[in-house]
Amino acid sequence: MLDQAALDLLFHKGRTFRGSAEAWQDRPVEEATLRRLWELTALPPTSANCSPARIVFVQGREAKEKLCTALDEGNVAATMAAPVTAIVAHDLAFHEKLPYLFPFADAKAWFEGNEAKIRETAFRNGSLQGAYLILAARALGLDCGPMSGFDAARVDALFLAGTRWKSNFLVNLGYGNPATLGPRAPRLDFDEACRIV
Repeated sequence: MLDQAALDLLFHKGRTFRGSAEAWQDRPVEEATLRRLWELTALPPTSANCSPARIVFVQGREAKEKLCTALDEGNVAATMAAPVTAIVAHDLAFHEKLPYLFPFADAKAWFEGNEAKIRETAFRNGSLQGAYLILAARALGLDCGPMSGFDAARVDALFLAGTRWKSNFLVNLGYGNPATLGPRAPRLDFDEACRIV
């Protein structure tokens, strides 16, 4: 079981950094850290190990400016200031890799010709992997600013053209400035959100 310090890092003290350029320290995220981030993100479960998440790490001024043309205005300043923005996408051709990823059955055949099942499975499991990415980033000492508020079709055209990848959400990554954080917003308690049957 994790000790309290680890639980604090991942959950109790893990916060969303957003809103302004001041939310992020001017400190780069090394490529080795991004590679380690993916290694951790890829480990937790997906159905039949389908692993449909695909990540585009956007960094550098030119790439960030291109990304910002697809963002809602309220997300631009923090995205430009964050060292990296991850486009969390899912691959609608994920099933092509199932003979390698799930060699225990003909899992590829479960999806071939069934676009609705492909889309549902890719979105659900890609979303799971995006959540794993946030926890993995925190475990590596990074802060996160996950966000919606963007034109997905434009992001797909700018960064995912020529693939069957589709963007789901974005996550700013870097080292946050704790001075910019306000009080944590409330959460629902167990009795409001859960039932035991």
